[in-house]
Amino acid sequence: QVQLVESGGGSVQAGGPLRLSCAASGRTFSLYAMGWFRQAPGKEREFVGRILWSGSSTYYTDSVKGRFTISRDNAKNTVYLQMNSLKPEDTAVYYCAARPGALIRVGPQEYNYWGQGTQVTVSS
Repeated sequence: QVQLVESGGGSVQAGGPLRLSCAASGRTFSLYAMGWFRQAPGKEREFVGRILWSGSSTYYTDSVKGRFTISRDNAKNTVYLQMNSLKPEDTAVYYCAARPGALIRVGPQEYNYWGQGTQVTVSS
């Protein structure tokens, strides 16, 4: 069993930064990729990006490239999502998720474990 806990959400004005954290516990040795997703009201859950647990390879959806950065601290079993130049359309509940394997997977159904989510609200 793997537990994921997100933190760091909140309200911010457009153009501002925010950093989310995702702490993992349990069978972290089996995790190969950590992903970030988001879900706005009335919309489907959307892939944001992912990072390999054992390396520095990252992959982002086009809408956040150049603004969002995923990083990890293996000593703390924590993954971060640094969000800069936030826009109102970034408003959503943000989730971290985990899956074994090194391939790029963007579908929520490809991820085995999920956190509870943290709200990010960007005002104009």
